[in-house]
Amino acid sequence: MNPPEIHERSRTSALTSGRTAALLAALLTVAAGLGIRAVADGPVAKYGGDALYALLLYALVLVAAPRTRPAVAASVALAASWAVEFFQLTGIPEELAARSVLARLVLGTTFNPSDLFWYAAGAGAGWLLHTLAGRTRRGRAAEAQRASRR
Repeated sequence: MNPPEIHERSRTSALTSGRTAALLAALLTVAAGLGIRAVADGPVAKYGGDALYALLLYALVLVAAPRTRPAVAASVALAASWAVEFFQLTGIPEELAARSVLARLVLGTTFNPSDLFWYAAGAGAGWLLHTLAGRTRRGRAAEAQRASRR
């Protein structure tokens, strides 16, 4: 195998592992959302769910595009969350939610300005976790490279 083929294989492997990690994060986020609804109610469940909604969108951005930088993924997740929230002002999501549980879960029903903050918190949490994971991964790679030079 020549060096370009090796590089391409490692790049493909990195994309696959990044996509797998993002998919796992998305599934864990859904589980956390269901869990918070099962054990809590009121503001904890509502606003925790809002933050997890944005975090789920963050993870889905990375499933679709694993090499996305944390700031970009957070911006896309936040913009999508806010777009859905402002879409609620039209009344269309409420009509759809009356006919479909899935529409209710994805689009919500009524606009609440405080949700905008919690979406930002969720997108920010995704950004922070993604950044920390990248630093940890780069640190391990640097340590492995130093060890191989010895």
